[in-house]
Amino acid sequence: MVIKMQKIYKREEYLKKIRGFYDDTMIKVITGIRRCGKSYFLKSIIEELIARGVSEKDIINIELDKKEYKNITKPKELEKVIDKMITDNDFKYLFIDEVENVKDFEKVINAYREEDRFSIFLTGSNSYLLSGELATKLTGRYIEIEMMPLNFYEYVDMKRFLEKEVNSNIYLEFEEFIRDGGFPGSLYYSSHEDKLLYTKNIISQIFEKDIKGYSKIKDKALFEVVQKFVVNNFGAIISINSIFEYISGNLGIAVDRRTIKKYVQILENAKIIYPCDLFDIKSKKVLDGEKKYYLADLSIYYTINTDNRINYGPVLENVLYSYLKSKNYSLSVGRIGSLECDFIARYGVDNYYYIQVSKNIDDEKTKEREYKPFYEIKEMYPRYLFVSDLILQKNIDGINNVNIVDFIYNNNNLK
Repeated sequence: MVIKMQKIYKREEYLKKIRGFYDDTMIKVITGIRRCGKSYFLKSIIEELIARGVSEKDIINIELDKKEYKNITKPKELEKVIDKMITDNDFKYLFIDEVENVKDFEKVINAYREEDRFSIFLTGSNSYLLSGELATKLTGRYIEIEMMPLNFYEYVDMKRFLEKEVNSNIYLEFEEFIRDGGFPGSLYYSSHEDKLLYTKNIISQIFEKDIKGYSKIKDKALFEVVQKFVVNNFGAIISINSIFEYISGNLGIAVDRRTIKKYVQILENAKIIYPCDLFDIKSKKVLDGEKKYYLADLSIYYTINTDNRINYGPVLENVLYSYLKSKNYSLSVGRIGSLECDFIARYGVDNYYYIQVSKNIDDEKTKEREYKPFYEIKEMYPRYLFVSDLILQKNIDGINNVNIVDFIYNNNNLK
């Protein structure tokens, strides 16, 4: 049963990023994993434009996956539809959702952009929009607004917006969020099983619509092996070599490294996974080869695995990574000698933060492990230790001890 969304929840964090470009003729490209909320994000923008006084005649909204537009597959057909909706020479706001349904759509988009009286907003398949070709196909400037599924703050906020029940114990609500995930559409289902089935359908759509159509995958079974390995090892340091050794050595499957690299890149392009580079703090250089990968949404892991237990180490890292990324922080993994700093977060030009993440620091051994990288780092940027257990949130030796659930629930920023 398809459930129609009656109300539009506004993703304020993303709206803040794009509001300054509403009236700009620069093309706005909205990217993100399928079903993360891009289409409804466009509707939020349209709502704001109308509330601001923009006439509906000046808003052209074409949703190419809808029934009335499904037969539009050629540039001329798209141009004909757009022209039919233009009734005068006033400035227009042009919204096209699922733009990749029209082959060579950029010919039409570039033509309208050059008229200098259109503010253009596009969404579509990530595997196409991020294939590396878009920059050369869209003449002139464009900006990309990258969206992610709901973070924990948005998850709770959207549940309240929809008048759904929120657990009075916010820590139990957090565990539910981890298992159910943050795809907005999943909030319209009640049971955990239905939500995972919804996510499983999203993953299937990504392969059939986003990946299969634009990427040459010769061996689907091998692709799924690579996908499962990377997904199951989220938050761990891996490399193309380690994936190769697992597949060829442990599974006995013949494979070459170039194919593995290609398949991992496809997963990145589809926004299923996000790479996090290793950065050597002493030499100030990005380390080649090894990196960590984080999931666009944790429900992806629970969708392809029957084990429903929470491995708090990588899970908490993934939650914080997604949250900070949604707030425009750039993230890398810090390495100092043999030690690892879970994240180096950068905001703007000169704002850096060193971050460790742990379920708890109940014993001295764990506390020493988590604090040690901080003591080895000479730069005096702010340091944070995020834990999920209830602790007295305080500053110890210049290290901010913070509860990760409270931090995200209150929509906080690093300071």
